[in-house]
Amino acid sequence: MTKTIAFLTAGGFAPCLSSALAALVERYSVLAPNARLIAYRYGYEGLLKGDSIELGADVRANIACLYAFGGSPIGNSRVKLTNVKDLVSRHLVAEGSDPLQIAADQLVTDKVDILHTIGGDDTNTTAADLAAYLAKHNYGLTVVGVPKTVDNDIVPIRQSLGAWTAADQGARFAANIIAEHNSAPRELIVHEIMGRNCGYLTAETTRRYREWLDEQQWLPEIGLSREAWEVHACYVPEAHIDIPSEAVRLKAIMDTTGNVNIFLSEGAGVDDIVAEMEKAGETVPRDAFGHLELDKVNPGQWFAAQFADRIGADKVMVQKSGYFARSAPSNGQDLDLIRRTCQMAVDAALAGQSGVVGMDEQNGDVLSVIEFPRIAGHKPFDVAQPWYQQMLAEIGQG
Repeated sequence: MTKTIAFLTAGGFAPCLSSALAALVERYSVLAPNARLIAYRYGYEGLLKGDSIELGADVRANIACLYAFGGSPIGNSRVKLTNVKDLVSRHLVAEGSDPLQIAADQLVTDKVDILHTIGGDDTNTTAADLAAYLAKHNYGLTVVGVPKTVDNDIVPIRQSLGAWTAADQGARFAANIIAEHNSAPRELIVHEIMGRNCGYLTAETTRRYREWLDEQQWLPEIGLSREAWEVHACYVPEAHIDIPSEAVRLKAIMDTTGNVNIFLSEGAGVDDIVAEMEKAGETVPRDAFGHLELDKVNPGQWFAAQFADRIGADKVMVQKSGYFARSAPSNGQDLDLIRRTCQMAVDAALAGQSGVVGMDEQNGDVLSVIEFPRIAGHKPFDVAQPWYQQMLAEIGQG
C-alpha cells in the first residue's frame, strides 16, 4: 500500500527549514518514489485546519532549488496544541474542543503514515503527543523530528540545524553595524542577538565576528583600528551582569577608544527588566507558550539606557540581527549536517522508528534517533567552556 508522508515546519524560523524539507523530499524520491508526499501549511495551524499541499512530481523534480533560500516555503506558525484558550481566541478551534484530537483526526483523514516535524522541542514533543494519542486509538503513526533552533538549546542534542548559519549571518550583520562606530564621537552600539534562555548564539556570533576581525588588515594611523571594531562586552542569560562595575570598565574603553560595542543576548538580564516593568505596574507581554515577547520588551534598548549616561555616550544605536540571521539560507557547514540528519530521519521513518534525529550528547555526540521522552528545551549555554572564557579574557571582560 502506498504510504502517505507529511511534513510540517513550526516555531520560529532557523536557517535550515527550506534545506531540511528539500533533503527529506530528495531522500524519499530515492527510497520511496511512489509515496504520497504532503505538507501542512503554517505548521500545526495547517494541521488543525486541514490545510495541506501535495508535493507532486514537478515539486520533487525541482526541490533542490530550496537550498538557495531561507525561511520556509510551506510556512510556520507558533501554535501549541495544549493551549486551548489561545487556539480558541485565534479561532483555530471551537470552544470545548480538544485540539489534540482535531489534529489527530486530520492525520487519520489524510491517511498519514509518517509525519516529519522540523522544529524545536515544543514542535517535536507535540508531535510525540500526537503519535501517543493515535497509538492509544489503534492508529499507527511514525513521527520523526528534525531539530532546528538558532538557540541551540535542545536537550540532549549537541548541534541544532541552522545555528551555525545564524551565527555566521549575525557576524556578517555585525560587521556592517559596527562600521557605524565613528559616525559620531563617543558612540555606544548594542548588537542584540536572539536567545531568550540560552546564550549560545550570542557567544558563537561573537566568536565568528572576532575571527573575521582576525582576518582584516588595520590602519590605525588614520583611525582604522582593531580596538574600535572589537567586541567590548558579550552578555548572555547564563551569566550575571554587574552593571555598575561593567559601566566603569566600558567607560575606560570609551575614553581611550572613542566607542563601545556590546553583543547582547536578548534574554540577558530579562529578570531585572521584568521586575522593573512589574514594579511600574506595566503588563508583561507573553506569547501562547508563556514566553516573554522580547520584541515588545526590547532588552537592547533597556541595556543601552543603563549604560549610556554611565559611560558618557553621545550617541546610542541598538540593532537586532535576529530576523536577518534566522531567515538566511543554510551555509555549507549546516548543509552537511542537514543532509546527514535528514537521511537518517527518512531511513528511521521507513523502518517505523519514531524519535528526533540529532547528535546525542549523552552518547558521544553520535548522530542518532533520540527517543521523544529524552527531548527537552532550555539547555543552558556552558559559560565555563575554555574557549568562551578565553574570549572573554581577550576582550577584557574575564
